Amino acid sequence: MATDAKRPKIDDEKCVLDPLKNFLLWCDSVKLTLSDKVYLSKEGTAADYGMLAKEDIEEGHVLFSIPREVLLHQGTTKVKKVLEEGKESLESASGWVPLLLGLLYEYSCPQSHWKPYLSLWPDFRTLDQPMFWSEEERDKLLKGTGIPEAVKTDLKKLQDEYNNIVLPFMKSHPDLWDPEKHTLELYKSLVAFVMAYSFQEPAEDEDEDEDEEEEKEPNPPMMVPMADMLNHVSKHNANLEYTPECLKMVSVQHIEKGAEVFNTYGQMANWQLLHMYGFAEPFPTNSNDTADIQMSSVYKAAVQVAQSEADQRLLVDKWNMLCEMEIVGDKGVFIFGQSGSLTYSELYTTLKVLCMPVQDFKEFRENEGWEEDEEDEDDKMEQALSFDGLMGLSAEWKCLLHAAAALTLDSYSEDVEMDRKRPEDQGALAELGSRERRALHVRYGQKSILQRLQQLTKPTS
Repeated sequence: MATDAKRPKIDDEKCVLDPLKNFLLWCDSVKLTLSDKVYLSKEGTAADYGMLAKEDIEEGHVLFSIPREVLLHQGTTKVKKVLEEGKESLESASGWVPLLLGLLYEYSCPQSHWKPYLSLWPDFRTLDQPMFWSEEERDKLLKGTGIPEAVKTDLKKLQDEYNNIVLPFMKSHPDLWDPEKHTLELYKSLVAFVMAYSFQEPAEDEDEDEDEEEEKEPNPPMMVPMADMLNHVSKHNANLEYTPECLKMVSVQHIEKGAEVFNTYGQMANWQLLHMYGFAEPFPTNSNDTADIQMSSVYKAAVQVAQSEADQRLLVDKWNMLCEMEIVGDKGVFIFGQSGSLTYSELYTTLKVLCMPVQDFKEFRENEGWEEDEEDEDDKMEQALSFDGLMGLSAEWKCLLHAAAALTLDSYSEDVEMDRKRPEDQGALAELGSRERRALHVRYGQKSILQRLQQLTKPTS
């Protein structure tokens, strides 16, 4: 630990609200140490709370350290014994139910050990993921981004989880939970809270002698006081490290005095950031941004160029074969990043099969696919479908990619040209509401990638 790491101090009294004061006092009592070189603030930060550098910070500096017993999860909550006893009945697809039941209890308990921490979110109104937007608003602002569909799935699963797992469990423990108080609405807010603020500790590497095919269960999410105060950017300057005794936030580069300290939530596209965390990075700052093309759009593009009934029938056979091989699926997507295709193996195979001459496809089907690819085949596919390599593709392949990108761009409700102009006009951007602005960042990032794909696959004649 850094030698100047001391107990948390309140830096600027006039800028600090009471909940933050109380939180820092609590941090002091639980031995959560904060470096003298940083402070928490609501001013001068990217969003809501944030951490700022009080002076220049060198790389490798421990910004704060959190004892493991301070973390809030199903193993530290006061109701941990009850959750452990009911473990089997609390299993769910999300794996979040035990933590959420713990949060339901702790959040509404005046004597909770974590009350000063949880009081930073007195009513969760600062949470504004698209799950809190109206359906009309999602469809208007986010159509084509993939978020409305993801939210619809989330809300259905959330409601089913509450009604079928959480509610029966609460009713069987009326001394700890009250459905009148621990409502579906509060549960929804806590799901959003976990989405936006929880951390998931990376699973330890398997021992070499263990069966490699047996996938290890991911660690359940946990709430990490102080760490969740830091905002995210793709080009972050701090990173959370896990040790057996504590969790430490460490600077990964020099941070100048007055600059914000940013953590990373992982390599996340803007649509994922908005969907899960409620914010998006302005274009072009998110180097991890992506755009999806529905696999079915590539098939539709192929249908558009099929010239005869025989071609159409052959195309159906090709697509069915790709489905049987599990290369494509009705709801699957091909993902493009800033440098080209990220799902290049699936896309390369799909384009190759859809553009195969009749005799080649006949042999392909009789052999039930190809033999094992050569070791350098993966590199070849990645290079061919990178933005640097697209010009070298056959005209037929480029035609399908060009048409599929056009179909995808047509799926957005907002005009491409209008979305391009708005970010360049600071006045117009400032007039947009918060949700409109965040939605614009998502749409514009995706459309920029799709337009680049279109330009690189544009027919030469």
